[in-house]
Amino acid sequence: MTDTDQATGGQPSEVVRICRDLLRIDTSNYGDNSGPGERKAAEYVAGVLDGMGLTPQIIESAPGRASVVTRMAGADQSRPALLLHGHLDVVPAQADDWQVPPFAGEERDGCLWGRGAVDMKDMDAMILAAVSGMVRDGRRPPRDLVLCFPADEEAGGDYGARHLVEHHRDLFDGVSEAISEVGGFSVELGGRRAYLLQTAEKGIRWLRLVAHGRAGHGSQINTDNAVTRLAAAVARIGAHPWPIEITETVRQFLAGVEELTGKPLPPDDPDALVAALGSTALFVGATLRNTANPTVLDAGYKHNVIPGTATALVDCRFLPGRADELMATLRELAGEGIDVETVQDAVALEVPFQGSLVDAMVAAVQAEDPGCAVLPYCLSAGTDNKAFHDLGITGYGFAPLRLPPDLNFAGMFHGVDERVPVDALEFGVRVLDRLIATS
Repeated sequence: MTDTDQATGGQPSEVVRICRDLLRIDTSNYGDNSGPGERKAAEYVAGVLDGMGLTPQIIESAPGRASVVTRMAGADQSRPALLLHGHLDVVPAQADDWQVPPFAGEERDGCLWGRGAVDMKDMDAMILAAVSGMVRDGRRPPRDLVLCFPADEEAGGDYGARHLVEHHRDLFDGVSEAISEVGGFSVELGGRRAYLLQTAEKGIRWLRLVAHGRAGHGSQINTDNAVTRLAAAVARIGAHPWPIEITETVRQFLAGVEELTGKPLPPDDPDALVAALGSTALFVGATLRNTANPTVLDAGYKHNVIPGTATALVDCRFLPGRADELMATLRELAGEGIDVETVQDAVALEVPFQGSLVDAMVAAVQAEDPGCAVLPYCLSAGTDNKAFHDLGITGYGFAPLRLPPDLNFAGMFHGVDERVPVDALEFGVRVLDRLIATS
């Protein structure tokens, strides 16, 4: 029997049960539509929502690629609605690399283990448990809530959030703001707990480089070799020292860290960042500049044949307002004889760390953790808030988790042994409940 079972008379709490059940459903997204899809998880979520008396819709964009959307009526329906969203898919996991099977949903050492435990079936479970508690208590939110659980976030959202935005935008009528993943988690700064509220995220530009040359026999001299040309371009891009550029969100974040630690935090000193932020530096370090990382190379088909073309994929992330700068630099680095094609393009986001919803998020977390600080930060990756931005919806990252300071939370995103503390899940439900009731 686990500690959670003992504390609840032999039964796990609602949020733990829902999260465990979701972790046991394999929704691996391989990016090529070959995985199991999200249908089984969508049916599970729809069943939970149906049990609350809500009316969920399961929407398939392709066979097995399923999202769930429902609306909960608020007390004042003249107010703009609030969107709570969390994706159902996860990145693949190699079971041999894990201490526990990645889809076992096992509880060990006070944590739930499994692919999706932090990205982001934990937030899915917290949303469902918080709303379930409101329904059970007979409480209505102050304004309409739209609950959305999309497919395909891990591959850009074409089968999930983007499909919903393009083909079912009426489901989001009246929504003005949204809350989703990769924010609201705690870190230790200067001996004080601080929660990072995501108010910005870098843009995404996935590129394909296509090098052209003269095909020929591998034994011949060839000064127009596509592989050589591509390799040189990839090396230049991968080694390029992108300049540090401090956006408003990052400036506020660094100022907050300096205030909490009492020490200056030079943004051009990676060692200082690591010393102050620990594993969270993985998130923050990449928000100080544009980045471009070559990830895939593809050329040729036989040892003694020089191919006429060679391709590479590059994962580029750009700061708000820096997309044109990124592309101009990349075209220059690629050089002549190489086409630069855009495969995926998603906007960078940045919103002010102020307003009634921000105030409600700060108040909710401080009510559950008195004396803590709340800082804005920029996410180096992307979320489905990009897709909902096209509907004029202002998105924040706020999946509140009070974490032990020695847990490498940032390193578990797409990593091995992904896990979330049980008491952090229960903390998150309490915070979300307060937030929904006061926003």
